[in-house]
Amino acid sequence: MSPANLIQLLVLAALWGASFLFIRVGVGEFGVAPLMALRVGIGAIFLVAMLLARRPLRESAATLRERAVPLFIVGILNSAAPFCLFAYAELTLSAGVTSVINATTPLWGALVAFLWLRDRLTTLRTIGMAIGFAGVLILVWNQIATPHAGSSAASVPAQGVLAAAAALAASALYGVAGNYTKKYLTGVDALTTATGSMLGATIMLAPIAFATWPAAPVSATAWEAVLALGVACTGIAYFVYFHLVAVAGPARAMTVTFVIPIFGILWGAVFLGEQVSLVMLEGCAVVLVGTALATGVISRVPGWRRREAARCE
Repeated sequence: MSPANLIQLLVLAALWGASFLFIRVGVGEFGVAPLMALRVGIGAIFLVAMLLARRPLRESAATLRERAVPLFIVGILNSAAPFCLFAYAELTLSAGVTSVINATTPLWGALVAFLWLRDRLTTLRTIGMAIGFAGVLILVWNQIATPHAGSSAASVPAQGVLAAAAALAASALYGVAGNYTKKYLTGVDALTTATGSMLGATIMLAPIAFATWPAAPVSATAWEAVLALGVACTGIAYFVYFHLVAVAGPARAMTVTFVIPIFGILWGAVFLGEQVSLVMLEGCAVVLVGTALATGVISRVPGWRRREAARCE
């Protein structure tokens, strides 16, 4: 990866890491569905404009129409549902912890590929999955062990567990969406897939957002957060991601997953005053190591093959 591509990767990680910050800022006032409907709607507008700038309207419309059903399903699996689940999680969990749980996405992708597409899952990758989930448990325990201000001691653990379950479910849906895309949208370029899926997510969330729109006026700060989510963390971030996929390849572009938690924790600490404890950093490290093993980023452990061969004899 060239220095220019590396800088773009860091920019992308910073943008997606910041999404957890902006969700945390806006979800309390907007509510889950309205905030996420605005995010995907603004992102869809940006991506449609980018798509039309690259190819004729008739060609773009024809592709979207031909693949409307799978694109709509991907929109639900990859945007509408996980975005809402993360927003719900951040009503309780910090932006930093939620961004670390999001780093388990490739881990879920590997598990879904094994169960659904019958991809090979080695012993080392299985161990990586166990390590990754252990890291999540460390993070969740750290969050629920200390009661939040204004919460009863009995309610905090339950809230923390539900929030962590929502974040894990969101990451799992990303894994399902990736494999669904591989199975049913092979041959469709990434920009068309993203645009169509974002339009599908907007159609899905718009009526729910309308029905649950907040009765109280929303502050300028919350509006700024949702604009940043839609334009920077969705529209611009997707543009940078597609460029990286084109010039550096999808495998290298996906390594952004390992950098997002760094920015998620950093932005939460700097702008929201979230505490960064040693246990939190340990949990983050465990999650990243486990995910790296599960996805094959770390594919060799000294002496591992010799032990495997000896065990099989």
